[in-house]
Amino acid sequence: MSGYQRPEAGRGGLRLHLNENTRGCSPYVLERLRQLDATVSSLYPDYSGVIECAARSFDVAGDEILLTNGMDEGIFCATILALRGQADGEGIVVEPAFDVYEACVKALAGHVRHARFRAGFALHAEDVLALVTGRTRIAFLNDPHNPSGARIPQETIAAIAAGAPEALVFVDEAYAEFGAGSFIERAVTEFSNVLVGRTFAKAYGLAGLRVGALIGPKGLIAVLRDIVPPYSLNAYAAEALVAALEDRGYVDDYVAQSSESRAMIHDYCRGHGLETFPSEANFVLIRIGAAASRAAGALAARGIFVRDRSDQPGCDGCIRVTAGLVEDTRRALAALEEVLCDAR
Repeated sequence: MSGYQRPEAGRGGLRLHLNENTRGCSPYVLERLRQLDATVSSLYPDYSGVIECAARSFDVAGDEILLTNGMDEGIFCATILALRGQADGEGIVVEPAFDVYEACVKALAGHVRHARFRAGFALHAEDVLALVTGRTRIAFLNDPHNPSGARIPQETIAAIAAGAPEALVFVDEAYAEFGAGSFIERAVTEFSNVLVGRTFAKAYGLAGLRVGALIGPKGLIAVLRDIVPPYSLNAYAAEALVAALEDRGYVDDYVAQSSESRAMIHDYCRGHGLETFPSEANFVLIRIGAAASRAAGALAARGIFVRDRSDQPGCDGCIRVTAGLVEDTRRALAALEEVLCDAR
């Protein structure tokens, strides 16, 4: 690949292909932004308040967290840390994976080695550690995994981190709010080589404002402060994040709706003989079969956008559907019913 293949993302139709929160951000966020005066755009931002709020939300110290311009910047800066000064550095990516991992390694002239999930998107530590060499500098793990929604057991992550002490293990927890558990506590207390990436794009509805976080041991975060630009997070995003973190009820409601939506999708697919995969994220991977690409196109023609993942390892014949607002899920399933009926 030559870089991240950004999907089309027009505003029309029902966008269930990018795992966004289609309801938008909390009303608290809009109110906070309306109250800001013109100097917010003319002065460099002060991050002390937002760092305190974010650290408290993750139950870490202020020097164990670093805010970034979306998790994408966090991934890139972590890769810089791992590969800088390494003419022959390597990164390990477990496929299928977020394209940005590989793009970042290649942007820094690194070589990518690919691990694979086993059946049912199970990851075994030995399959990753078998690829570790003296040149391995970073390994990317995604929990819950996109596009399957599968979890990586914490002991598997710990075994990889312990088995590759010279490498940085980046744990991408973009969808952690939708499942149970996080590796954050273990990252900051047990390991010196584990960095957890979080985003406020999905559950908090701040994708358009680009807010992410890197969380890890103090020493690692201190080194990363010299890599992440000093004013990476714009002032409006910083203010928005404070307001978003104050409205936990908004996030809890969206997470509950996502859980209900996942159950609806699983039930529908079970009744129609379609395979799905257990998911602890705000999406479900559905195996449609050979007609997956046509089904995605037919849904798009009806204004329902889903992601065709049939070109990904282990995802042959699969589409991924965002499981967010219940009303969105009802619309998507009604459209899928039409598509399946037309195909018969």
